[in-house]
Amino acid sequence: MKSSLTLGGILPIAVPCALLGGTAIFLGQFLVQPMATAIPGTGDGGTASVGPDVIVGAVNGIAAYTPGLFNSVSYASYAFGTTSCNIGTTQLQWVPNPSNFHPTIPQNLYRIKGGRFEQIGLSWCKHGFCALQETLCGACTPAGSGCPTVLGVGCSDPYSASLNGGQSDLKGRGPINAATGVFSGTYTDPTAPSTLPTSLRERCMVARDDLNPALNAGALYFAECQYVHRDDAAANNDNNNASYRQVTVGATWSTSTGYPLTLSGPTLQQSAGIYAWKANTAGVSVTPYDVVGDGRFHVGFIVTDNGNGTWHYEYAVHNLCSDRNGGSFSVPVPAGVTLSNIGFKSPSYFNGEGYTNAAWATSTAGNAITWSCEPNTNVLANALRWSTTMNFRFDADIAPNALFVQGALGLWKAPTAGSPDASIAITIKGPGTPVASIPGDFDNDGDVDASDLATLLGSWGTTAGDINGDGDTNASDLAVLLGNWS
Repeated sequence: MKSSLTLGGILPIAVPCALLGGTAIFLGQFLVQPMATAIPGTGDGGTASVGPDVIVGAVNGIAAYTPGLFNSVSYASYAFGTTSCNIGTTQLQWVPNPSNFHPTIPQNLYRIKGGRFEQIGLSWCKHGFCALQETLCGACTPAGSGCPTVLGVGCSDPYSASLNGGQSDLKGRGPINAATGVFSGTYTDPTAPSTLPTSLRERCMVARDDLNPALNAGALYFAECQYVHRDDAAANNDNNNASYRQVTVGATWSTSTGYPLTLSGPTLQQSAGIYAWKANTAGVSVTPYDVVGDGRFHVGFIVTDNGNGTWHYEYAVHNLCSDRNGGSFSVPVPAGVTLSNIGFKSPSYFNGEGYTNAAWATSTAGNAITWSCEPNTNVLANALRWSTTMNFRFDADIAPNALFVQGALGLWKAPTAGSPDASIAITIKGPGTPVASIPGDFDNDGDVDASDLATLLGSWGTTAGDINGDGDTNASDLAVLLGNWS
């Protein structure tokens, strides 16, 4: 495994892990952990692919950095190590900057809490610079000795957590087209706010309260990493580039490293983090959707009975590699359905990208609820950008339709000749059609029966059981109810 040592102002130096010994050790504030096991995931991808095909073979370690305050909120900051594998049939270029024939590597942190799957942290992108020729994913045909600028067929290349968290080679996500893997290796990064502590910048920055065990009882956490490469995308092998692994959160906050995070279980290869929601929460459905001439989204959802006559509808939309980005999300809502507790959640950008972090506007017009981003005339709007996840939710007084319904995911960037669609249809669960109201059916179960009679008698002499609108619950209302019995 390559690690990172910084000598004065010199760029990080690649150091084989064998020189560091076989056990976990500290390098300054960085923690290097042993190589992890990995198993295939069920979200995307297959085995050997025609052409180059880079995947995250393992999330192999965690580095923690000095916490800090930003806008009066306490944050911790982390980096996750990655071992890439070329499971394709041809070699993969790994030429360092300023070339763009190398992978870029974003890192994300997710939380499952109370049935919700939310993104709570995201990093800038580590840029690859050379590739060792190892064997995590099977037999390797090396592209050369040492650390050449090519990853051989079947070979793996480990980057330690400290290397992936090294700020000298982290660059912003914005200039990268994740659908094609193309970017300029010389692009200029935005300047972070002066009030953002240096230790937090560019890494996976997470609010302390999002990790605090006292505030997150029963929560599960997952690190997700992804490789984006132009040759991989050109070979149409870019839908399996994200993998995830569970992490556990220690109980005690440290002023030098925040809450300790520890890797747990295997890496789920070729499976984006949203599939952890499905794997760990009964009733969750996750489906991939491809945009013509662009990239892939994942849409997940679950509907739960609140036990009080309402149902909770929870949706998560993950942009794996769409350059056109998500711009709206719509769920059909039949007339007569009452919605409440409408919510939206998106990850926050802190490193000077300029994105607004503004919540999407909500509309309930046209027999649908729709969340919408600002128009793309504002290039810094909070669109659903690649390698990020947004959440949409509401309660309804009607149970879900027995059949799936067709919602819509609107695309933020304008259509082009190569990618002509303005939106894509998605198959989800939404509220059913309300049963026609029957006078005397107080519990809205479509039947007038003993429970409704009990409600009327319990309301006698008040307005609560008034059926005929005379302002009183009395014998005339009883007559109406009995006339509609069953």
